Amino acid sequence: MMGGAWRRLKSDRYGMTGLFIVIVFSMVAVCVWSGLLGQGWSDVSGNRWESVSTTHWFGTNLLGQDILQRTLFGTATAFEVGLLVTFCSTLLGTVMGALAGWYSHGWLDEVILWLKGVLDSIPFYLFAAAVAFALQGIPWAMHLAMIITFWTTTARIIRGEVMRIKQREFIEAARAIGLPSIKIIFRHVLPNTFHVLLVQASIVFVAAINTEVILSFLGLGIQDGVSWGLMLAESSQEVLAGHFGNFVAAGTSLFVLLMGFNLLADALQDALDSRRATA
Repeated sequence: MMGGAWRRLKSDRYGMTGLFIVIVFSMVAVCVWSGLLGQGWSDVSGNRWESVSTTHWFGTNLLGQDILQRTLFGTATAFEVGLLVTFCSTLLGTVMGALAGWYSHGWLDEVILWLKGVLDSIPFYLFAAAVAFALQGIPWAMHLAMIITFWTTTARIIRGEVMRIKQREFIEAARAIGLPSIKIIFRHVLPNTFHVLLVQASIVFVAAINTEVILSFLGLGIQDGVSWGLMLAESSQEVLAGHFGNFVAAGTSLFVLLMGFNLLADALQDALDSRRATA
């Protein structure tokens, strides 16, 4: 199945473009984490609002900090937030959704659906901002706020998939030989939802980066370091003075990365579509 999915993905030029963009940004993030790029993001290496030059490719900001260095470091920040939030929220949503789907129409399912309903009824950005504000001073406040709000969609999708899969013959056979429910869920049911989780994880990654930018712009996000959201917040004052370096650098980087992930997510959804695979 995966071999066929890879062939279909390779034949999708938009999907491969998205994959190329994601790989390039990933390599930048890895280079920043390893100390090869972006380490001078906080250094005052020039005068304020210097224009583009061979010394400062994107110019400098109000403090004289190199905008390119800050943009590169912001890439690592985006991936750090995206990877952590995606992993934790997907894991939580998968477990909750699997339990709700396996014990559908039981008390556990009702409790999980009630909790989902409560969280989904609150405007998303308002809730995320409220949690981040309430936990200000805690380094992972923004991450926790997103994890709390992002797991519900994954849980809903996995619940439906588990309810469908548990009716299949191989699951009935596993039950017949007396395998425990937990073992059936994690060994036989969830591996068959991997294609759905892969697409959903890419969507969550995009949402996490978007939310970080918004919360950082509002002063509720990244506290130590720099991110594209903080750069956009800085640019709100700089644009009025006629300086667009921060805005262009952060805005363009955000747009290109999110476009790449969206292209890749759409291509993955088509490549992993079982109906297309059997066509």
